[in-house]
Amino acid sequence: MKTPLSILVIVVFFFVTSSTLHCSADLLGDSMKKGLPKLPGSGSQTTGQPTSAGLDDSTIASGLKDALSVGTKNAVSVVSKANGYFGNKAIKILLPDSIQKTADLARKVGAQKQVDEFILRMNRAAEKAAPKAVDYFADAIKQMSIEDARKILSGSNTSATQYFKSKTSSKLYDEFKPSVSGSMNQVGVTRSYNAMMGKVPSIPFGKQESVDLDHYVTTKALDGLFYMVGQEEQKIRTNPAARTTDLLKKVFSK
Repeated sequence: MKTPLSILVIVVFFFVTSSTLHCSADLLGDSMKKGLPKLPGSGSQTTGQPTSAGLDDSTIASGLKDALSVGTKNAVSVVSKANGYFGNKAIKILLPDSIQKTADLARKVGAQKQVDEFILRMNRAAEKAAPKAVDYFADAIKQMSIEDARKILSGSNTSATQYFKSKTSSKLYDEFKPSVSGSMNQVGVTRSYNAMMGKVPSIPFGKQESVDLDHYVTTKALDGLFYMVGQEEQKIRTNPAARTTDLLKKVFSK
């Protein structure tokens, strides 16, 4: 009988000791956790609460809006100058694909000048219409929500531009097209187009292709403008010298 009793005492002692140690470990762990800062992403983060960079959501949203405001104004300023489109290989408006072959035929019969003039005037129309985009960009920037800002902040170097493009392209097109159309009339795009195409009927098997020049130039003008906005956004994100306001320095230096 002594042996079983001894074993029973040992088991009870082991159980009590283990339980005590386990509880002590839990208490110690809780105590240590209270003294540690929360890691980024732990727990839920509500609007207005500090982010991992120490900035609240409102400040970040304002910083992104500031970045887009600066970026769009810079982009518009660049493309609206003489040769803003025409002199920039990345955004220069070239011949529509649908009339490329016809233009090549026109060149072969001595219409190189007319082709070049047509290309130049398409770009001049875009340059002339570009300043009209500033107000529409500004309105779209104001509509950016804090939730939008969170997603943009964690995105790529052009995530703001891509968001901006997805939200405003349709409206900008509708508002931009009349300006482009008016500019095209002023700089003589249609006249240059007709002069180029007028050479084609004399070419055997030559065929004139119809093209909506207003739509084509508007689309290409906006593509080029968004490209330049993206370039400006990348500068602000990666180049301290491009952060021209205190808010930009505060947000993007983190």
